[in-house]
Amino acid sequence: MPRLSKLDRSVAGKVVHITGAASGMGRATAYLFADEGASVAVTDLNAAGAEAVAEEIRAAGGIAKAWALNVADAEQIIQVTNEIGDEFGGLDILVNNAGIGVSARLDSDKYEARWQLGMDVLITGPQRLVRASLTMLTASEHGRIINIASTEGIGASKGASAYTVAKHGVVGLTKALAVDLGRRGITSNCICPGPINTGLTEAIPDTAKEKFAKRRVALLRYGDPEEVAHATLNFALPASSYMTGIIMPVDGGQMIRNA
Repeated sequence: MPRLSKLDRSVAGKVVHITGAASGMGRATAYLFADEGASVAVTDLNAAGAEAVAEEIRAAGGIAKAWALNVADAEQIIQVTNEIGDEFGGLDILVNNAGIGVSARLDSDKYEARWQLGMDVLITGPQRLVRASLTMLTASEHGRIINIASTEGIGASKGASAYTVAKHGVVGLTKALAVDLGRRGITSNCICPGPINTGLTEAIPDTAKEKFAKRRVALLRYGDPEEVAHATLNFALPASSYMTGIIMPVDGGQMIRNA
């Protein structure tokens, strides 16, 4: 039957840059966008891992190219962003996914260094990537910025102040970008994953994960990276053109469970 709606729910033909895409949620997001017909720029500090993801996408019939990218390196951000634009002819969607776990006691000698690393990777990197990509996102008919924060950007956990502050910064950046870039037609939204089975959580024993999930998560389990990827894709759709400044937990109901 003919379609009765007007807005498009496809990213086919769009160009997406996904940082931290060699593993975990970034890799799942790269696979999903490729499955949906987007051209994927796969970037990661792990150059070999990024290339492996791009090769898998190409082997499956998709379009992808990999770059090594340290999101704490301002010059490299500009260089790689420009190369992505040259390779694909522009950029429609930026997914700031690259992350790192930073934790240290406030009275630790390592705290200052851990704090600075967290700020460089988790908040300064994303704003630099947005600024480097801004001309291309403005030229796109469907400019989209999706920042991956954490439930630590909504609440706080013991012993993780550097990480928590940085993720609160990502939430604030998302809202500020939504206001500043709305006049250009660019949307800015944020995903806050809860407990997800990724490299950052693989060291946690399964028994501890099960105990935590039963005590804190409404769905009683850790999430899968692809479940986060689908939420990310939703913000990238052309049909999501009136959604901006949204902070969306993808946490199995962790943040709403009192007991």
